[in-house]
Amino acid sequence: MGSFIQNQMLGMQWLKTLIGKMLSAFGLDVESRFGGSLNFFLYDVIKITILLFVLIFFISYIQSYFPPERSKKILSHCKGFSARIIAALLGTVTSFCSCSSIPLFMGFTTAGLPLGVTFSFLISSPMVDFASLILLTSIFGWKIAIAYVVQGLIVAVAGGTIIERLHMEDQVADFIRNGKSLSLEEEELSQKQRLVSALQSVAGTLKKVFPYILLSVAVGAVIHNWIPESWIISTLGKKNPIGVILAVFAGIPMYSEIFGCISIAESLLAKGALLGVVLSFLMAVTMLSLPSLIMLKKVIRTKLLVIFVSICVAGIILVGYFFNAFEALFL
Repeated sequence: MGSFIQNQMLGMQWLKTLIGKMLSAFGLDVESRFGGSLNFFLYDVIKITILLFVLIFFISYIQSYFPPERSKKILSHCKGFSARIIAALLGTVTSFCSCSSIPLFMGFTTAGLPLGVTFSFLISSPMVDFASLILLTSIFGWKIAIAYVVQGLIVAVAGGTIIERLHMEDQVADFIRNGKSLSLEEEELSQKQRLVSALQSVAGTLKKVFPYILLSVAVGAVIHNWIPESWIISTLGKKNPIGVILAVFAGIPMYSEIFGCISIAESLLAKGALLGVVLSFLMAVTMLSLPSLIMLKKVIRTKLLVIFVSICVAGIILVGYFFNAFEALFL
């Protein structure tokens, strides 16, 4: 049953078979480079789009019960280490990209929440949301998906703990530190309003993310069918001990949600890249995109930004080498 859910319901292998038969009916050889690339492209675009529609709708509906004011109230009642854990977990149900997480980080900080708590949320929110769990399960299986989320939460809690103990409140921009937090009344939404809001969120997210999906799947198709396996193995496989580090710094300049880079990760793993390399690439893309760091620089000073990036990079690299060391347990 578990294999059926992963392969046929989430992985949609039936769709891959159907597209392959349709291409063959048009005279294309799906075993050739071009035919294989087209098969990969059509299958992944359709599959990821369906998953994105379903997941964003479901997550947005849940998120309607956790508006910023309610999230702030939940966090304000927690203290110390438990507060950072709650903040990291709250990030999993508030699905945002790295850039759109920053306004919430600003609001939480202005409200007087401890800096460690707000950073635990900032790290967790773009990296380990519910969509990541389902999407990774559909591609890599439930063991890898759960381990990825758990490791991401550990990085978020550890990062928030380190930042809080460094007492760097003076490194937050004055307009944030001295700002006044407006306490807005929570609007009670009807079920119809929640459903409409969820559909609007799907439309907005699809409009924003779909170009990245097309680009990611196109790159994945090229990697999958045109780049020699020996090249991937020598660069990102066991023969290169710094493959994880290369993957992290390759991911930072990119700006995408996990939907926009999952096909690249899928193709790299299929070609022989180590599991830790692939997952550290995904973490770097979703958590440390260059546009989000530029935005964050407007909110915190350089010293704290460098410490934040250093903690995240170190955490991702450790996670990558963890998965490399125990790859046999997950694949």
